[in-house]
Amino acid sequence: MKDCYLGVDIGSISTKGVIIDDDNNIIAKEYIWTEGNPVNAVRKLIKILKDNLPQNHQIKGIGTTGSARKLIGLMLKANIVKNEITAHAVGTLTYYPNVRTILEIGGQDSKIILIKNGIITNYAMNTLCAAGTGSFLSSQAKRLGLKPEEFGKYALKSKNPVKIAARCTVFAESDLVHKAQVGYPKEDIIAGLCKSVVLNYLNNVGKGKKIEAPIIFQGGVSKNEGVVKYFKEVLNEDIIVDENSHLMGAIGIAVLARKNKIGKTYSLKLEDITFDTKATECNRCANNCELLKIYRNNELVDSWGSKCGKF
Repeated sequence: MKDCYLGVDIGSISTKGVIIDDDNNIIAKEYIWTEGNPVNAVRKLIKILKDNLPQNHQIKGIGTTGSARKLIGLMLKANIVKNEITAHAVGTLTYYPNVRTILEIGGQDSKIILIKNGIITNYAMNTLCAAGTGSFLSSQAKRLGLKPEEFGKYALKSKNPVKIAARCTVFAESDLVHKAQVGYPKEDIIAGLCKSVVLNYLNNVGKGKKIEAPIIFQGGVSKNEGVVKYFKEVLNEDIIVDENSHLMGAIGIAVLARKNKIGKTYSLKLEDITFDTKATECNRCANNCELLKIYRNNELVDSWGSKCGKF
């Protein structure tokens, strides 16, 4: 039997999973939509990965990252749970040990990670606003009658991108509608949106950060050729986009699962496992804490939200 390791990155928009071997080769990978239900998304993801896993392989470590990492970590009994910054850095350094800057734009968040000599020296994430993220671009593509995967190709056709105010989704949509109504070509509007995403990112997430090459762009938006083009143009640097740039968080947490293995063999059979969450309110004191109780096979395995620590 050959040992392998599972990494799962659960985001608000998408859920990613990879299985790697001891040499960090990817054996299986998948990218699906979370659809507001991380538990069901992970069930679906694991089934796909399991079906693509050769029979002579066994899972010896599981890691989770992303916004629902703690919940899914309990569900899968993961041996390591880490934040996205660490996972993305580890995944990138595994294949690009000389990287200095990681630009990442996902479905609803974005981040920048600065690295020197293989160590994270600084990082930043966007605020609560999703302007300039993948969900923002997807909604604008739909408004213009395009599929999200067509967005970047249209941007490359433009010779004169229009200015779009993308610092706020409301203003951006209003600006986009106005530009379309007065007759600007569709490709110029799309190119303007892609460029505004880059400028918004650099003026907010990247503000005050020294961006040095080698620069790697990852996350779902890295597949948008228009955004990549304008990052290159504005930064005047080459931008590396890996084939698996959208999976780098899952790769990184899989690598950490391998490094932190505990000798246990994991099963990916989730069909017979029930996993439920129940929200309650504690009335024992004036805090009135909202408690989230986590049940695995009807057994209470954890509880979150207690300010006093009793639960």
